[in-house]
This record gives sequence, structure tokens and C-alpha cells, in this order.
Amino acid sequence: MNGPVDSGLAARIAEIEREILSRAPEHDIVPTLDRVAAVLDMLDRPQDTFRVVHITGTNGKTSTTRIVEALLREHGLRTGRFTSPHLHSMRERICVDGHPVAAEVLVETWDELRPIIALQDAASQAAGGPRLTFFEVLVVLAYAVFADAPVDVAVVEVGMGGRWDATNVAAGEVAVITPVDIDHTHFLGPDIESIAAEKVGIIKPGAAVVTGEQAPEVMDLIDQRCEQVGARRYAAGLDFGITSREVALGGQLVSLRGIADRYDDLFVPLHGPHQGDNAALAVAAVEMFLGAGERRLDVDTVRAGLAAVTSPGRLEIVRRSPTILVDAAHNPHGMAALRDALADAFSFARLVAVVAIFADKDAGAMLDLLEPAVDHVVVTRNSSPRSADPAELGATAAEIFGADRVSVIPSLPDAIEAAVTIAESEGLGGGVVATGSVVTAADVRLLLGVTDS
Repeated sequence: MNGPVDSGLAARIAEIEREILSRAPEHDIVPTLDRVAAVLDMLDRPQDTFRVVHITGTNGKTSTTRIVEALLREHGLRTGRFTSPHLHSMRERICVDGHPVAAEVLVETWDELRPIIALQDAASQAAGGPRLTFFEVLVVLAYAVFADAPVDVAVVEVGMGGRWDATNVAAGEVAVITPVDIDHTHFLGPDIESIAAEKVGIIKPGAAVVTGEQAPEVMDLIDQRCEQVGARRYAAGLDFGITSREVALGGQLVSLRGIADRYDDLFVPLHGPHQGDNAALAVAAVEMFLGAGERRLDVDTVRAGLAAVTSPGRLEIVRRSPTILVDAAHNPHGMAALRDALADAFSFARLVAVVAIFADKDAGAMLDLLEPAVDHVVVTRNSSPRSADPAELGATAAEIFGADRVSVIPSLPDAIEAAVTIAESEGLGGGVVATGSVVTAADVRLLLGVTDS
């Protein structure tokens, strides 16, 4: 976190976080860009002072954002990175040159923004509307920080959807769409077409669109949007993709066919086939950003950028002896990726899952996908008030795993301890994976003393 923060500054940061958190939560999406745009207009549109790579999709957004940013930074650009949600501190969401925004910068920027945000809040409430939401305020804060830095390019992850997401007040010259699947149906719509229709809203006139492999109905919507706004579309499996891949110590070794050329023997220090796909997507996006897909990237620079990538909370080893992994899978698509990655990269004598899932998620589908990958599941709750009741989640798990493979332990620290005991019950070589939510991954990291992000 850019080194230790003195106690007075830490207290001020905590005060700012409380103030922002008092607003409507980020999952309470409001379908308008008017409020965030009005504030940024009063700030003379800081989002127009840097170039933007804009990233949406259902899963893989954060990892792809981090890979794109690392590659652009390795190419000598000063970068901003905006991701969500955070694991431990809101400062993680707003990064400059790969590091969380300095505490002093955050305080100074907030003090400048606060009265302007208050003006817009008052105007909105006078018209019968709400204050800016938590997420809208963070977007304003991020764009102001990036403009003041100043950065050459901001790599921006959508919070939810795309069309009405607060980040969409910026015009991304490259739009990246990771695989689209079912999630956030109560906000984005009941089916994949409705969800995709929201996500393609980030595609701006004249943009380059780089997309992961998609269902046919999703690709149709992407193509329709591209035709409407004169954007160019490049798709995984057609215009770029992985040509070879093998598991390696600490990650994987991949060779890629990019849009401009081939890139062989690239080490990606992340686990699972999906992370190889994310790397291919990121390289293609950087090709489009730096050379419109017509110029080969320097392969040594690509190797260095990929080798430096981290993605905390994404199939991350947080303890050894026994191995404890955390993964932020929070929907069926993410759980399927976790299941495949566990089979691909790890071999445990006995694997136990610690699972805490939000109550509004499709827990049955998630547990059904996880079941073949683990020997036992310990159901618990995380620190969020949205966490599902362990007894109810345990009953669902028992229907899928069988009661003899399920333990219900409401206390997360006790659940981890129990999982370790079960994993080691037949000797060495056991492992534990904690999953079901970003909050679950964050809570376990914190309990085990891992806070770097």
C-alpha cells in the first residue's frame, strides 16, 4: 500500500471511507449517468485528459484489467487502474503505476471534490432524486486522481453492466468484453441477452472492440452495437487466441496468436485455463491500443509485463503446509472456472472447500459445479450482511454433496480450522480452497495475515 501510513492519516482515510460508505451501496445500481457526469463537468471533465481502455464482462474483468495495465506500464506508459470490488481497502480500486493511490493524494483529492459532490447531491435531492451512490463517488475520485497524476492511460473495469455504469462517462478507445454469462439478474435482466445488451453499452463510436469467446446470441449483440457506432470487432478464436498452453510452476506457459503477430513462450503467473484466455485477451487489447493491431509488440516487453502480473484473491495461495487457496468465484460461471483450474493446476490428496455465498446468488448451481472438485465442503458465513445463512446453505450443500461430506460452521475462523483438520485427516498432501464471494476471499486473506493487493 505504498508503505506505512501514519496514524493521523490512517484515521483520516478511515473517516473518508465511512463517509463514502454511508451512501447507497455499489450493488444498488441507478440507471442514469446524469449525476456523475454533472460532477465531472464541474471538474472540467478530467476523464477526457487521458486515454481509456474500458473492460466489461461477467467474470475475468479484474484479472484482465490488471494484465492490460501491467503490459501498458511495461511499455513505458504511466497508467491508472480502476477495479472493483476491493479486498481490504478502497485505495486498492484506484491505482497509479500499479500502486494504490497514496493516502495523502486520496485525502487531498477528496477534500477538493467533497464540496462539488455536495452541490450535486443537493441539486439531485431538490429534484426528488438521490445523492450520488458509493460507486459513483469512487469513479469521480478515480478520474480526478488519474487526471492530476497525470496518467497516459486508464484501464477501467466496469462495476456492473456497462451502459449505465458510472465508469461509462469516459470514452474508451478500446472496449474489452470478457465472457458474458448470467449474473446480477435482478439489476441487468433475467437472461444472457438482457445482460449482454447492458454490457455492449461501453462500445463507443469508432472504438476497437476486443472480445473473449461468447455465446452466439452475445456475439450477435456485440456485432449489432459495433455496426451501430462504427466500431471494429476482434474476437477470441477468430482473430486471436492461445495456440499452446502448459501448466508451469507458479502458473502457466502459453503461446499466443495475436491480432498483429505471434508471441511464443509467455509465462503467466496465474492458475487456470481461464487466466490464459484473459492473457490472450489482454495482449490483443494492448495490440489495438498501441498499434491499431497492425504492429507487433516487442515480445520481451510482453514477457516482462505478463511475468509481473498479480491478481489477488483469484486462485491465490495464501498459506502453505497445508496449502490454503482463496478464490473470488461468486457466480456459476466463476465457479466453473475455479473447478477447471483446480483440476488443471493442483493435485491434492484431499481437498476441502470453505464456502460462504451471498444470499441473492444461485448457491445451488455454484455448489453443483464445485462438487466434483472437492472431497468435503465446510459451509460458513463471511463478514457481509448479504452472506447466506449457513444452515440454509448447508441444507442446499447436503442435497448436492450428501450430508456426510458437509459441515456447517458459522464462524469463519472455526470453519478454516475445521477444513484444515479434515484436509489433513488422511495424512499430508491435503488442501483447502475458500470461495463463494470476493468478501469470503478477502476475509480469509485477512485472517491469515495477507493484506497486499
